Amino acid sequence: MKQLTSASWQGHHSRVLHLFFTSLQSGDRGAVDPHPAAVPTALRACARLGNASSGRLIHALLLTRFPSLSSDAVVSTALLDMYAKCGLVASARRVFDEMPRRDDLVAWNALLAGYARHGLPERALALTIKMRGQGLRPDLVTWNAVMSGFALAGDDHMAEDLVRAMQDDGFRPDVVTWTSLVSGSVLNFHYDRARTLFRRMVSTGTRVLPGSATIASILPAFANVADVKRGKEVHAYAIVAGIEQDLTVSSALVDMYAKCGLVLEAHRLFDNMTERSTVTWNSMIFGLANSGHCQEAIGLFDRMLRDGARPVHLTFTAVLTACSYCGMVELGKGLYRAMKEEHDIEPRLEHYACMVHLLGRAGKLAEAYDFIKAMPLEPDCFVWGALLGACRSHGDVKLAELAASRLLTVEPANAANCLLYSDALASAGRQDDVLKTKRLAKRRRMKKLDGCSWLEPP
Repeated sequence: MKQLTSASWQGHHSRVLHLFFTSLQSGDRGAVDPHPAAVPTALRACARLGNASSGRLIHALLLTRFPSLSSDAVVSTALLDMYAKCGLVASARRVFDEMPRRDDLVAWNALLAGYARHGLPERALALTIKMRGQGLRPDLVTWNAVMSGFALAGDDHMAEDLVRAMQDDGFRPDVVTWTSLVSGSVLNFHYDRARTLFRRMVSTGTRVLPGSATIASILPAFANVADVKRGKEVHAYAIVAGIEQDLTVSSALVDMYAKCGLVLEAHRLFDNMTERSTVTWNSMIFGLANSGHCQEAIGLFDRMLRDGARPVHLTFTAVLTACSYCGMVELGKGLYRAMKEEHDIEPRLEHYACMVHLLGRAGKLAEAYDFIKAMPLEPDCFVWGALLGACRSHGDVKLAELAASRLLTVEPANAANCLLYSDALASAGRQDDVLKTKRLAKRRRMKKLDGCSWLEPP
């Protein structure tokens, strides 16, 4: 039990599960402390890892090998929380309904948070009302859970109403409240509102100070609109607050500088980091690739593998993008094969689009089309769009016509596809067909997003 607790405190959740299941396999029942603490520790590890299969196995063990523990309130709450955090909200609700006593606010809050986290804020609110009906008073955790659900769903008005209701109930908004509001706005692309909320939070003075989660949440609001000036201001705050080296903050800063085109600054931060997550590696590789430093992006991917970091699907999207931009077709093909064969990552539509883009930019249009035909998934607008763009660049009108027809099926209201096709026709000198294509776009009332630019106020 001591080893289990120590591994849990150190955040070694995979080791927690290894120790737990190894002790069971030994056949020595004494190796697992009959006290309920061992099982909740293992269930918390499952929740942190998102390992629902191990959580289900522990649940089965409770019912068969440790039936006396299955009715324990702490164990039941940990089981409920595991299911909720793994996205199995229906299973969490069944555990909740089967609890012999439901007067523990922690269990209610765990289920509420599960509903809120997985896009069911109305159910979280209904559960709060039911809680009051059973004589339980919501606490600050309850209010934050319900409010965050509506914030994540993009319902800003309801989230604000719940903050006011929270205050009427005697609770002051804390750092979790503000961070939930900010992150909800960012996730729903309400960047102006996110920045306004952050300023309001800071203006409250020392009563509520932004933490590392708040900083990591607000930085994308500056990165995605290339507002580097205010991004630097938040960076300065992180330095003064002593949280610049926090992994989530430093990763968000690398991403912000990379997306704003300040690759040297992003690289400086990256190199000074004492710890890096997969997100950090991905942000730096993407930043290098999108800024034209393709060879460096590919070199950084190799360094990532040497350092023992595990690539994910976004990592391969980033490095395949770099290969495409610098025309390294054979390397890109090799990485695509390695993704499946060596790293056991099934290709997604974005990977297929990257491969079509890679082959198309290199002029290998027939190979790109054969690649699309061999896809096990239905090609989307990005896959066909990559082929159409390559056909325009290389003057293949016949294949452009095929790609455009598929795009009109997949994305019938996007005028940009017609414009790409008309450009290919124009390059081939087929002006009559260009006019027909433009008339088609007008007749179907297709719309193209207008270009825009802005100047941030000083």
